[in-house]
Amino acid sequence: MSDTELNPEVMPADASDSIRAEVAQEYAGKLARAELKTHAAQAGISLPDGFTDYLEAAKLLGEDGKPSAEAIEEVLAPFKPKEPTLPQLAGAGHNRGGNPIPEYPRVSLDARHRK
Repeated sequence: MSDTELNPEVMPADASDSIRAEVAQEYAGKLARAELKTHAAQAGISLPDGFTDYLEAAKLLGEDGKPSAEAIEEVLAPFKPKEPTLPQLAGAGHNRGGNPIPEYPRVSLDARHRK
């Protein structure tokens, strides 16, 4: 090994910067995956096994190279439980909601028996 490989002080500045950039990019992906798992756990979402292995970490990063909360929420959106839609039931009793039940005129029992 040469001195430039062992001693960072002897290394040229541009090589040192490119190595730092590579390391930062590698760990940004790992950080993005960890953030994804954290957001999923906080939302009560259980991700399928191996989901993060197939996920491209670069899509979870913002323009600054750090994990983006918006991108993570977008990835987790299909896994979030949806509110159940229940049908409108009339049920028993007097219902005046959206049901088109005709209202008949009420006739007093006293009025029917009088002649």
